[in-house]
Order: sequence, then structure tokens, then C-alpha cells
Amino acid sequence: MTDKTPIHTPDAPAPAWAFHQAVRKGPMITVSGQGPVDPASGEYIAAGDVAAQTERTLQNVRAIVEAAGATFEDVLMLRVYLTERSLFPAMNEVYSAFMEKHCPSGVRPSRTTVFTGLPREEMLVEIDALAYRD
Repeated sequence: MTDKTPIHTPDAPAPAWAFHQAVRKGPMITVSGQGPVDPASGEYIAAGDVAAQTERTLQNVRAIVEAAGATFEDVLMLRVYLTERSLFPAMNEVYSAFMEKHCPSGVRPSRTTVFTGLPREEMLVEIDALAYRD
């Protein structure tokens, strides 16, 4: 069996807790839940704006996937966590545009969306990912 390898990039926020940005084992890459944090400042961005928060969060996920040696085309599954059902349309619009741009094959990752509480009050969205790259 292949050992697990932690993934880290300065192009995404450093984890706030006792986990890595991602872990790779063989061809599998699991990306920890990312939020709307600017990696340069470490600050949460766009209070109350789920569209801007979704864009930043997806950029963070993409940076980690790429640091693991994959591309967004290698992402198989994304899980989106939202604090309120009313945020879904705005999140989905930004999400769809991001997928259009970063999945040129047209084969978009599968997705689950969950409505829940999140660790920080300013977070409206959190997204994690599963990718496969030989």
C-alpha cells in the first residue's frame, strides 16, 4: 500500500485546525473543507455575499488540487455546505460558471449540497473535494 502524503500550498488558506489542506494516497486526493478565506491575508472575505464567497472557496479548492499534482478535471466529487437554503441560487450560478471554465471536457464532478451550520459565523459556504489522479 502507498503511504499517505499531506498536501500543502501557500495558494490556499492554511488549515485552522489539526488537519492538512489535503491528503493523497495513491491516486486518491481528498481536499479538506475550504471556506472563503484569502490565502494571502488569512482573512474571511465578502461578508454576506455568497457569490463572492463561493468563487473564493472554489479557487482555494482548485489551488489545493493542483498542489497535489491534479487538475480540476480530476475532481470526481464536490460537497457544498451552505448555511441557508436561500443562498442556493447565487451559489449555484457561480459554481456553474466555475465548472464551465475549469472543466473544459464538459464532464463536471458529481455534487452534494447540504444546508448546515458552519464553524465560523462569517462563512456562508464551505466546499470539500475528492479527486483521482494516476
